[in-house]
Amino acid sequence: MSGKSLKSIVESLLFVYDQPLSLDRLALILEEFERSDLRAALDELMEEYAGAERGIVLSHVGGGYQLRSRPEHADYIRRLTKAKGVKFSQSALETLAIIAYRQPITRAEVEYLRGVDSGGVMKSLLEKKLLRILGKKDVPGKPLIYGTSREFLELFGLKDLNALPTLKEIQELVPPDPFADQPTLPLGSVEG
Repeated sequence: MSGKSLKSIVESLLFVYDQPLSLDRLALILEEFERSDLRAALDELMEEYAGAERGIVLSHVGGGYQLRSRPEHADYIRRLTKAKGVKFSQSALETLAIIAYRQPITRAEVEYLRGVDSGGVMKSLLEKKLLRILGKKDVPGKPLIYGTSREFLELFGLKDLNALPTLKEIQELVPPDPFADQPTLPLGSVEG
């Protein structure tokens, strides 16, 4: 088969599958093709979608490849589906951030960092499949160890955890404090 038909086959598989397809999974499905040819077909498709003015892109997320709508079209898609975007409470975002950056981590460690009970939030995140249990820590009591899931990577459009922004990148997004350079006023008794 020609390279063109391989790209067409790969594109069809990506189109019908509702989750990211890994190169390993594609190699199992398309065993008659060389792994290097599959990677080349994926790379060519990524370039073609990125360079074309289409409504979809081929993204490398959650350890695999997935056809996705362009992020800049999200508002139009919401109008069509009348679906609300995913909303998280402040506590859910804090908990997700702590686990994403510090995993593997126990519930007690999350609670220590947040300063509040996080059991309910973590249960909710587990039910939404954004967290997963990685095992048990080899300490007295054998607490569960948590980490983020593939669904977490998909939801936030991340290829892997290395794609998370660094602290420096996050700080660059925060506007400077306009009052940082102002002198403080002395506190004392006011005589009238």
